[in-house]
Amino acid sequence: MPEVLSQSQIDALLSAINSGEKDLEQKPEQKQDKQYRKYDFYSPKKFTRDRIKMLNGIFESYTRIINSRLNALLRVNCEVSVESIEEQRYYEFSNALTEGDVLSIASVTVQDVPHPDDTVLVYMGTAMSLSMMDRMMGGSGAMDKLPKTDYTYTNLELHLYESIIQDLVSVMGAGWENYIPMHFDYVRTEVNPTLVQLIGLDEIVVIVDMKLQFEEDSGRLSVCLPASMLTNLFAEISRENPGRRVSGEDNSTEIFDELRDSSLEIIAELGSTQLNLSDVYHLSVGDVIDLGYSKDSPVHLEIGGYSWFSGRIGTYKKNMAVKIDEICYQQAEEGSE
Repeated sequence: MPEVLSQSQIDALLSAINSGEKDLEQKPEQKQDKQYRKYDFYSPKKFTRDRIKMLNGIFESYTRIINSRLNALLRVNCEVSVESIEEQRYYEFSNALTEGDVLSIASVTVQDVPHPDDTVLVYMGTAMSLSMMDRMMGGSGAMDKLPKTDYTYTNLELHLYESIIQDLVSVMGAGWENYIPMHFDYVRTEVNPTLVQLIGLDEIVVIVDMKLQFEEDSGRLSVCLPASMLTNLFAEISRENPGRRVSGEDNSTEIFDELRDSSLEIIAELGSTQLNLSDVYHLSVGDVIDLGYSKDSPVHLEIGGYSWFSGRIGTYKKNMAVKIDEICYQQAEEGSE
């Protein structure tokens, strides 16, 4: 039932309108609609953030390895970093290639067992690969003029390109050593990848883009990992390393349940003093030891050998107790020294 205004409330409302204090044309503030992220049911995400983060760590280790190898191979300072890791359909990756691009294929061996059905693709931009070849042959590697989209590698350039990719692929398994023994082998290079269907167009893949930064030029190195291969790898890692869960499970409730019944020793120290051994020997019931502190002096609570809290001593329900006044940070200070 709606609330009925009294006469006094009506009079107050009318007076407020006449005085201008109440604006009838004022519109109520509209609540902002909550924004939701759109989810593509046609292209669902197969991997959680934890798994993508794991891949990022693996390829961060890989970039550090190939960084030193490229510096020695090209005799120039080069910085390699992971730029992005994206999950997409293979046709999105394939459509970005041109007829002049080349695509290298690598096979995978997991725990000394070959996986012929698993194919890893490695792509390097034409301009960057030509620049690296020029540096290998003693040139400056300048990328003043970009090659045409229909540029075709010569036999010599294709041989140099394969030697570079073969060297980069041979150390790709080093980033996986902390999780599972893996080895990647260079197989072949496809000169026109747009005419070769290496992976199903609708198959989900993970594209790892790495940036190659030289003094004046930069390029891109991409690795295409099929989702089916990664799913099997993550399952194998979870089975071989139970302590490393990549599924992102939240076990905080179970952990606190285990810790809730555990015992923890807390020591409240009012003060300390030194006595001669003869004085300790003659102590008896009723004797008083002067600690040099008053009863209102702060008491320090030690947990695990560190002073965590300070408070005041008193009684609670006829029991000795300590009321915590502040938190100490001696543990953090000692750990940083």
